[in-house]
Amino acid sequence: MSQRSILPLDHLIVGLDKALRVIGGVAKASRPTPAAHAADGHLDAAEQRHSAGLMRVNHVGEVCAQALYNSQARFAKTDAMRAQFAQAGREEEDHLAWTAQRLAELGSQPSLLNPLWYAGAYAMGTVAAALGDRRSLGFVVETERQVEEHLAGHLSKLPEQDAKSRAIVEQMRADEAAHGKAAQEMGALEAPVPVKAAMSAMAKVMTTTAYYV
Repeated sequence: MSQRSILPLDHLIVGLDKALRVIGGVAKASRPTPAAHAADGHLDAAEQRHSAGLMRVNHVGEVCAQALYNSQARFAKTDAMRAQFAQAGREEEDHLAWTAQRLAELGSQPSLLNPLWYAGAYAMGTVAAALGDRRSLGFVVETERQVEEHLAGHLSKLPEQDAKSRAIVEQMRADEAAHGKAAQEMGALEAPVPVKAAMSAMAKVMTTTAYYV
């Protein structure tokens, strides 16, 4: 049965279930956390808070990724596109689970604003999908480019001895690059400059706020 044959009410129920699971912190990784074999270095109180703030930002990024891929898959025009977004979303769920686990290990918690982040990202993904599959793929390419840049910045900011967080961020960065490349190979159209700027500005608001809340 193709996704198009599912009743609208079924789509709504499935979408709400996914949203509630993401916002509620219910995520199951299909791959072991990259932190499993990393050394558990000593962090003083300030370093621990800093690592937690950065990993909370990364967790919010994954909440947004789930919303984006869920909405883009929901409103994609072809089965191939829906399958691509669904596969990327499953891989991003690993990141969601890894960052949540690391936050708990650091004695912290996810952002209290996750419902807001999810709703905003879902709306953006819906708009991108409405513009057509190639534009939607271009949105993915630009999103992943900005996320890669953001993760590279975190690798320079995380304490050197926080090998567990660093291992997670390294693997996330590699996965994001792969997702962007896959979208490019499927025929993505480059996002317009104003769209790129707006995405960057919104990401700045999110990352600045999520570090603390």
